[in-house]
Amino acid sequence: MEFFLILPLVVVLLVAGLQVVSVARVKIELVGAVREGARVAATTPDPSRAVDAVMAALDPEMAVRTRISVTRPSVPGHLATVTATFRHVVDFFILPDLEFDVSARASMRTEK
Repeated sequence: MEFFLILPLVVVLLVAGLQVVSVARVKIELVGAVREGARVAATTPDPSRAVDAVMAALDPEMAVRTRISVTRPSVPGHLATVTATFRHVVDFFILPDLEFDVSARASMRTEK
């Protein structure tokens, strides 16, 4: 009897833990992609190439739902910054359509 009283709580905790892991995976993938974009932004004067590098580093399903911005000064030695924001939807059966933004930012000094 006690097992059946505790079982729903265990299931809810398990599903919540899986959602936390999902958010962490998205954050790690986003950080890696903006780092790649910052590398490209630091070495090339064309910001669209940095956006393309971020999009290429992301999963295709994730790339279409990600907003990317690139700030690249024309003066060598200043910071080129790439920011990406992904709208994450939590599929939790108790809380329908819970959404929030996951973002990452990376900066590198421009070379030329």
